[in-house]
Amino acid sequence: MSAVAEARTRCSWCGDDPLAVAYHDLEWGVPVHDERQLFEMLTLEGAQAGLSWMTILRKRDGYREAFHGFDPERVARFDARRLAMLATNPAIVRNRAKIAATVANAQATLALRAEGGLGRFLWGFVDGRPVQTKPRSAADIPVQTAVSKRMAKALRAHGFRFCGPTICYALMQAVGMVNDHVTSCFRHAELSESAGP
Repeated sequence: MSAVAEARTRCSWCGDDPLAVAYHDLEWGVPVHDERQLFEMLTLEGAQAGLSWMTILRKRDGYREAFHGFDPERVARFDARRLAMLATNPAIVRNRAKIAATVANAQATLALRAEGGLGRFLWGFVDGRPVQTKPRSAADIPVQTAVSKRMAKALRAHGFRFCGPTICYALMQAVGMVNDHVTSCFRHAELSESAGP
């Protein structure tokens, strides 16, 4: 990492771990519409429940391998034998309920294609444009909102699991549906400008 990069002001949550810094600088808050990427982030945010985000980041490659690059068509066909194997895989979080939810969510993702797809469904909650917030500190950032509550309810109605309001808000932050970088963070201005007027 260059001295210039190190001197930048960032959101406090990313600390100085290179993996977290790279995720913060290059991914967190960047708008994502691709079905596979959205399915990946929904899976990872659900896997994080009760754990640290660093734990999930360190297992991300393991998840990508175990779930075939988050191809929902392949994951939707996982059977009981595959689920049992995944529950013994140390490269992912070995929580049977979370693993089963990933398969159920893949099936629900495929079903949503008839309604325009997962991207259209999720982005519909913010009218297709990133919500620009101006938090001055982490204390100003909520863990859930009225929108994430509506999203969670709608996802559950479509067969998704491990998608409560807090997980949904974390997803919204991760995939750029909301710009929750603190105003002193260099990424806040960059993402605000890229969103346009």
